[in-house]
Amino acid sequence: MIVCTTENIPNKEIIEVIGIVKGSSVRARNLGRDAVALIKNVVGGEIDEYTKLLNQSREQAIERLITQVTNLNADAVINIRFSTAMVVQATSEILAYGTAVKFKKQE
Repeated sequence: MIVCTTENIPNKEIIEVIGIVKGSSVRARNLGRDAVALIKNVVGGEIDEYTKLLNQSREQAIERLITQVTNLNADAVINIRFSTAMVVQATSEILAYGTAVKFKKQE
């Protein structure tokens, strides 16, 4: 499965645009991470706990997007983008979206 941020894939001819595909993950912070984050806010530095949380969310959103693309029998998803939003206080959504396509078969 090709998953990329570009509009085209070298040496591949897109013959069908299937449509928009997406995958999302909503995660909440927890008290343990918040306590560490408060300390880091005072002394400075990266808040590793939140970095890990967001990385996990991005990976899950991509996995869900790929599942949708696979179910559509697409060959690839192009032009992938990410979006984030706060759903409720202390809860964030990571959305991955792109365009599912089919390629001309190589002869």
